[in-house]
Amino acid sequence: MAFAPMGPEPSFFQALDQHRASLLAALRRGGGGEPAGVGTRLASRFEDSVGLQMVSHCTTRKIKSDSPKSVKNFALILKILSMIYKLVQSDAYATKRDIYYTDSQLFGNQTTVDNIINDISCMLKVPRRCLHILSTSKGLIAGNLRYMEEDGTKVHCSCATAVAVPSNIQGIWNLITDAKFLLIVEKDATFQRLLDDNFCTKMSPCIMITGKGVPDLNTRLLVRKLWDTFHMPAVTLVDADPHGIEIMCIYKYGSMSMSFEAHNLTVPAVRWLGLLPSDVKRLNIPKDNLIPLTRRDQMKLDSILRRPYVACQPCWRREMEIMADSNVKAEIQALTFLSSDYLSGVYLPNKLKFGGWI
Repeated sequence: MAFAPMGPEPSFFQALDQHRASLLAALRRGGGGEPAGVGTRLASRFEDSVGLQMVSHCTTRKIKSDSPKSVKNFALILKILSMIYKLVQSDAYATKRDIYYTDSQLFGNQTTVDNIINDISCMLKVPRRCLHILSTSKGLIAGNLRYMEEDGTKVHCSCATAVAVPSNIQGIWNLITDAKFLLIVEKDATFQRLLDDNFCTKMSPCIMITGKGVPDLNTRLLVRKLWDTFHMPAVTLVDADPHGIEIMCIYKYGSMSMSFEAHNLTVPAVRWLGLLPSDVKRLNIPKDNLIPLTRRDQMKLDSILRRPYVACQPCWRREMEIMADSNVKAEIQALTFLSSDYLSGVYLPNKLKFGGWI
């Protein structure tokens, strides 16, 4: 557990008191009827300026204290709530992993703890950082950026090596950069290749970040913090496949599972730099370097095309329709057919110079 320099967040206690008052009021109205439960989220609405947001007053599930099916989950929620209360009261922080290992036999697995923490955050309508529970970061960042961590440690990112995304984004301060843009890279392998090719140095000043696939909470929070602080252009480099598009949409519009925290996680200004399906066609990448769409890929692509935010992105829709019509996908590594350094030496510099994003 790490100690934070700031005072405890009052919003947690306020939210807890409000929720307790609403439960007591419900019990009085019911005259001792249905026991109190915990409502959780699944329904969302879309707003172009924010992304996917939880629909207010939408209860999709109840965890009851007297139901044999949910009594254990109800007890686990109360246990974790008591741990959160102590953390906030003492102004200390813990990771989700710390919570799990306090009684691994009781919780059973890490997923149980993760889901309960999300439910509590949603139930109280507070960001997870207000619960003083942190996630272990998997993301990496490199380029023109300096900042101070909560304990006063100076972090100086460089163009040659990457540093881990901090675990407490709220705690970092005094961010300094001259970067002209932020490049969000889908895969760690691509990120490392760009580092090896000295892309950051060649295109300096810039910042690169990767969530190593589907981004964790801290990576998304850091992308949002960089946008809020510097308002620099943010562009994504993902595979030309439904999975890559999905990851880009998470950065830009958020996800259903975290829609209750959309205001802190989404960056609607994110643009799609590459790899575009139209680029695959334009560059005449051989069929041997392309991969047929699987049935799962087709279902994912159809699902994305039906989402409300695609209506706001006609250029994105056209690109996805090109993919659907061709029935093939392409990884970024397919560009090595043209030359080993085509991605860092030609493709990205030209796209950035001539505005090849959508």
